[in-house]
Order: sequence, then structure tokens, then C-alpha cells
Amino acid sequence: MQDMKSLWDLTPLFKDKDSLQVAIKKSIENTKRFEEKYKDKLNALSPKEFFILVETYENNCEDLARIMTYAFLSFAANTKEGAFYAECEMQVNKAQESLLFFEVEFNALPKELQEQFIQQGGKYTYFLELLSKNAKHQLTLPEEKILLKTQPVGVDAFKRLFDEHFSRIKFKFDKQELSEEEILSFLYHKDRETRKKAAQSLSLELNRNIEFLTYIYNVVRKDLKIQSELRGYESLEESRHISNQTTQKSVDLMVQTIDENVKIVEEYYNIKRELLSYDKLYDYDRYAPLPMSNNEVFNYEDSKKIILDTFKGFSTKFYEIAKKAFEEGWIDSHPRDNKRGGAFSHSGVASAHPYLLLNHTNQRRDVFTIAHELGHTIHQNLSYSVGYLNSDTPLTTAETASVFAEMLLFENMKDSLKKEEKIALYAGKLEDIFATLFRQNVFTNFERRIHTKEGELSTEEINTIWQDENQKMFGDSVVLSENYRLWWSYIPHFIHTPFYCYAYSYGQLLVMALFGAYREEGKSFIPKYEKFLSLGGSQSPKDLVAIFGLDIEDKDFWKIGINEVRLLLEELKGIL
Repeated sequence: MQDMKSLWDLTPLFKDKDSLQVAIKKSIENTKRFEEKYKDKLNALSPKEFFILVETYENNCEDLARIMTYAFLSFAANTKEGAFYAECEMQVNKAQESLLFFEVEFNALPKELQEQFIQQGGKYTYFLELLSKNAKHQLTLPEEKILLKTQPVGVDAFKRLFDEHFSRIKFKFDKQELSEEEILSFLYHKDRETRKKAAQSLSLELNRNIEFLTYIYNVVRKDLKIQSELRGYESLEESRHISNQTTQKSVDLMVQTIDENVKIVEEYYNIKRELLSYDKLYDYDRYAPLPMSNNEVFNYEDSKKIILDTFKGFSTKFYEIAKKAFEEGWIDSHPRDNKRGGAFSHSGVASAHPYLLLNHTNQRRDVFTIAHELGHTIHQNLSYSVGYLNSDTPLTTAETASVFAEMLLFENMKDSLKKEEKIALYAGKLEDIFATLFRQNVFTNFERRIHTKEGELSTEEINTIWQDENQKMFGDSVVLSENYRLWWSYIPHFIHTPFYCYAYSYGQLLVMALFGAYREEGKSFIPKYEKFLSLGGSQSPKDLVAIFGLDIEDKDFWKIGINEVRLLLEELKGIL
């Protein structure tokens, strides 16, 4: 079967750039009218009038999100569109200035009136409660305007520079010049020498750029400290925990639980070393296919069929949304020059649909990547029902649908495999879980050490902390080479969203617990799960998880997920 490539159709957002410019002009006018009508007048409104105000605010926010979705997707598809993206950002920021007063003024209302607005806020009640909780970290309106105006030329400019720079970097390999995605894909190659050469090529190019990348990371570190001081956060992590709607205590408990169970990783990689018949396992061997792997090629068309079959067997809603994604221009599927690396699902707006970026390279792991991102897409699409302001899901639950979709795919694939293929699949699944759970926890421990250091860090200081935290996870099972010391420098989350990564661990452990509930309950679990996703961010993670009878503040909660991971390892050992 011919492997077809998918490209985005951005016309549901805007017909072209000219129509986008018209929308920007209209949005600036609408937000100015909003400011003129409501600024300094919130305390004179009735609850009914305030509800209408919030509806209007939501419509304005969604209009601006539509504009930035188009600009961001244009840039992600072709990073030469950086100037266009920057211009849209400047114009949208201009419109957002007229909306800034709302949150500031709402949080300055007398507590009695604010509480009245919250209690009678209808579908916006939880959104307003969150605003109220953030009040103490909010600056004055003039200060917030200054920060908004300077944002595109502050740390955001360095984030854009990081993305553009990596999209242009080429990695030399066997007389070819490869993209970051392509060189990383060779780390999964069956030939050990090929993997080693790919690791050397990656490291060589990172080393050529390491001073530049170190500088950008130090700018990010400084910005986080400045923002935390300005807004009065108790720790450098607090802003992330607030946006994730979780607590420092629960995050610390999760990190501690994972740290206490890293022997699972060490035990697995010792098994893998034996299966590969190696004396030592090096960092470039971590993703090596096992001897019993058939190195089957999963082209894009084959991957689509597998995933649609998986979703069809679970939920009609899941299947229908995924089918639309494949057929109606929601996906940009394959690598190309100047395209952003990695994969994501961008929520877009309810009047259009989510958009998925993939970089499919015909490997088994790419099938799981599609399932992961389509999980996000399904979650985003279902949450449109609660409106723009409520659909934004905190990171602590945002990864639930994506990882759950991967587990559905795993369960679907394993049933049809012979023993040796099943061993390879289990190994691949465990390695995926390690990447999402234990490796992201390493990232969190790395960031905790990095961001608590005073002053500007040298490349060598960062390298040492990176190597140390990774070695703790692998124990004696994997030898980390000198080259590996540089590999912190291509991780985009460290630049774009400090302390983002623990949400992956959170989501993974939550999913392992939920999947256990699904296996136990069967079909009766599905309506509850669809409800959970449809509620988006309209309730707290604690209340959402309570739908399944689980409590995220129970000290034993995190152990449930860890035990599910251990069970997978025991199942693999049983097959062996």
C-alpha cells in the first residue's frame, strides 16, 4: 500500500492570511469596546450582568486563540514563518491589553461581592474560583500590561530562537544531512554500530552549539527567578503547581514514590542486556530492538488502520473523532525541512477542531505516538462542550487521555502476537512507560537542582547534574557515555515550560490506575471515562478523579500506578 502523507487544512480557522488580518483588526476593536464598557465598573454589576460580561470575555479570548492557533501552526509547519508568527503575537498582545483589567479588577472586588459572582457564575463558577486563588500573585494592571508588552522580546524571544535554531540544525550521518527527528530515530535501529554513530552525530552537533544552548537555558533560569520574585511565589515550582491545580505536597509525594521504585528500571535493563547478549549496555543501546523483534515497518496507512481499529473496539466516540482527524485535514504527518520536530495536538477552537503535528518515520513507536496525540485530540474535542474558558485542562490530567490511548493500543496489539513478538511488544511498552514516568521524573529532579543553583551555570555544571540524575535511574544497568552529558540541551520543555515534565509522570501513574479499573469494570467504565474527558478543566483534578472512586490526596494513590508498572514487568518475566 502506498504511504500517503497528511497535511493540515487551516481553512476552518481562516481562508488565508488576508482574512486573518481582518480578524485581528476586528478583535482589537471588540476588545477595546469591552474595556470601555466594563473597566472600573465591575462592582456596579448585578450577577446577571456579570455573567454576560464573562460570556463576552470568553468570546474575545476564543477569537484571539483562533488567530494565534493559525499563526502557531503556520510556524510549526514552516519555521521560516517566524516573522509572521511574531507579528501576529504583537497584534494579539495589543488586543489582550484591553482584556487584562478583567482579572485584576475581579480579584480586587470586595470579598462578599466576589463570592456572590462566583456562587451565581453558573458554568463559570470553577473558572472564577481559580481566578480568585491566583489573586495574591497578580500585579497591578499597569505592571501586567508592561509584562505583556515586553513578553515577545523577553524570554519568549529566546524560546522562539531555540525552536528556529533546532529546525535548521542538520546532523551528518553517512554522507546525509538529517533533521533532529531523523537522527533520533536511528537510536532505535537494530544495528548497534548505526545507533552508536547516530548518538555520536547527535552529540557532535549538540557540542558545536552547546555554548549557545547553555546561554539560552541560563536566560530561562533567570526569567523564572524574576517572575517568581515579582509575583511572590513561595518556590520556583509554585506557579506550575497552581496552573496544574495541584499542591507541592502531592507532587513531592509522587516524586518520592517514583524515586523509591527506580529499581524497576534497573531490573528491566539488566534483562534487556541479557536478551541482547551484551557485556555492557550503553546509552545508545537503550532503545535497541530485541533479537526477537521483527523490525516490522509501520507505514502511515498501516498505523492509521491499527489505531482506528483500536478506538472502534473501545468507544464509538473515540473512533469517530479519530476518523475525522485522519480524513479532514487535522494532521501534518511526516518530517520535512523547516518543520518543527516532535509531536503535539493543539486544541485549536471549538468552531474548528484540534490539529496534530507528527513526524512519522515508519516505526512501531510512531504508531504509539499517533495514539498518544490522538488521545489528546479526543480529550480536546470532547471538552469543547464546556466552553473555551473551561476546556483548558491542567497538565496533571491533560496527559491522561493520551497515555490511556497508548494502553488501549498496547492491549489491542498484544493479543494477536506470538510469544517472541509479545516479548518485543512488552519491552517496547515498558520502555515507553519508563520514558513517560521515570525519565520525566529524572527531568524534574534535574530541573529542581538546576533552578535552585545561584548565578549563571557553566555547561560543565549542567552536564554533571544531568549525568548524575540519569545514572540514579539506570543504576548499574546502563553505562552513560561522555556524549550523553550533553543531551539535556535538546529537550524543549526545559526551555518552553520549566517544571512541565512531572505532569507526564502524574498522568502516567493516574492512567495505570485507571486502566486497572477499566480491566476490572469493563464496559461500565467507558461512560465514566467519556464524562471525565468531556468535563475538560471545568472541575478540579481531585473532583474529576473522584468519578472513578479514586483520591489523588491519598498517600497510597501513587503506589497503585507503580504496582501496575511492576505487574507489566512481572508479566514480561513470566513470558520469558
